[in-house]
Amino acid sequence: MREVLEKLARGEITLDQAEKALKALALEEVGDLARLDVGREIRHGVPEVVIAEGKTPDDVAEIASTTLDKTGRVIISRVTEKHLAALEAVVAKHGLPKEGMDTGTVVMRSKDFTARATGGRVGIITAGTSDIPVAEEARAMASEMGCEVTTAYDVGAAGVHRLLPPLKEMLAQDVDVIVVVAGREGALPTLLASMVDVPLIAVPTSFGYGFGGKGVAAMMAMLQSCSLGLSVVNIDGGIPAGAVAALIANRAAKFRKRD
Repeated sequence: MREVLEKLARGEITLDQAEKALKALALEEVGDLARLDVGREIRHGVPEVVIAEGKTPDDVAEIASTTLDKTGRVIISRVTEKHLAALEAVVAKHGLPKEGMDTGTVVMRSKDFTARATGGRVGIITAGTSDIPVAEEARAMASEMGCEVTTAYDVGAAGVHRLLPPLKEMLAQDVDVIVVVAGREGALPTLLASMVDVPLIAVPTSFGYGFGGKGVAAMMAMLQSCSLGLSVVNIDGGIPAGAVAALIANRAAKFRKRD
């Protein structure tokens, strides 16, 4: 990266050439464990996310430490208590604050990491409290991509009166996109899509049991929705929902600044 910047400073390459070169950089290997795409955010605006599920606590800790050294931040999803215990050593090594170290999605930042603010605005709504962990994945992702995030949890179709006040607040804030997280029969996204004029991203969750349980009924209902303006990600897909929402919001914010 330094070589690219030096060439730019000497006038040997153009700004466009430098940008292309920087986007092509940054594939970091962590022993035999993982190949981290630490340049992903430079290329297309979405940071690398480490999924803890399927990895040992020690492996997650090693990957987190290496990523912090290279980029100053690491996002880790699907974190268990055992993973959190291993990450305590990383927190101590890098002298990091412990905020957010008690959830399924952990964001660790070095002291000199500067968070960006894009001006993008994202709303996140859940049908029930059981959907909150998936919604928090989306919130963390959108926040780390520079968006201002407004949340409203446990406002599902079973008590639709709970939905209206927070929805009015989001519309008053002129959010660019809304992520709707729901399990069981997954009715909330269809309802919302008929009420608002902003893009909606529906996230079915695996909360539900019996016939159509584990998120199957919710996903089928969302895919079969008769309300237009609604897109659907996979079951429990909070991270991808947050990433797509932020890309939409950040692009909208970029054009707002031009007006």
